Amino acid sequence: MIINTHSHIYDEAFDADREEVFQRALEAGVEMLLLPNCDEKTIAPMMAFYEKHPDNVRVMMGLHPEEVKEDYKRQLDLIGRDAARHVPTHSMVGIGEIGLDFYWDDTYKKEQIEVLSEQLHWAKELGLPVSIHTRNAYHEMFKVLDHEQDGRLAGVMHCFNGTHDEARTALSYGFHLGLGGVITYKNCGVKEFLADIPMERIVLETDDPYLPPVPYRGQRNEPAYIVKTAEKVAEIYGVAVAEIISITTENAKILFKI
Repeated sequence: MIINTHSHIYDEAFDADREEVFQRALEAGVEMLLLPNCDEKTIAPMMAFYEKHPDNVRVMMGLHPEEVKEDYKRQLDLIGRDAARHVPTHSMVGIGEIGLDFYWDDTYKKEQIEVLSEQLHWAKELGLPVSIHTRNAYHEMFKVLDHEQDGRLAGVMHCFNGTHDEARTALSYGFHLGLGGVITYKNCGVKEFLADIPMERIVLETDDPYLPPVPYRGQRNEPAYIVKTAEKVAEIYGVAVAEIISITTENAKILFKI
């Protein structure tokens, strides 16, 4: 069994063949997909896919940092109400995708930090882990976590692509590192130190339809391709692929209470 801890299979990129993509994932051994929300518009398609496959799908609720715009307070309120509503159904296993992203634009930097802090409060109040997106913002992210981590926060540094020091800092806050297709890229620095990270602190993901692993670069990513990531991670640690799959699946089960 493989748990893919970060898939956007509800994205419009899969509108033409979503069920075929899902079947390929099952055939590849992916028996559970965790779907992070992005904004108010993605809630409906995400929940529709969950309702069609409740045995193989769990969801998260959150406002993605790139979606923090002028109307962020309204969106945050709407998503927060949805999050509280879904917790009793056990369909929701986390708060995400949340975080900070200053790669393209930092116009809403202050608002992104405010939104992140608010959603970390949700996670603590609801007893749920978080899926954190960080791009060009590790310094600011760690400042927020310095203030917010009171022993109640846990989660994944989604699509981790930071330095060795940033990895150690993330682990010190109690977080896991989410590894996806980027780990297969020639210029990925994480490969140089990954073997120093305890295997009990990593989980596997795809972030489909984005960031496909080698040999699928330039194509649409999909959940089944997580196997290529598992193979690369196993190579780096010098262990069997089955061991990586077993350990990361158990890590995800414990973290997300699946």
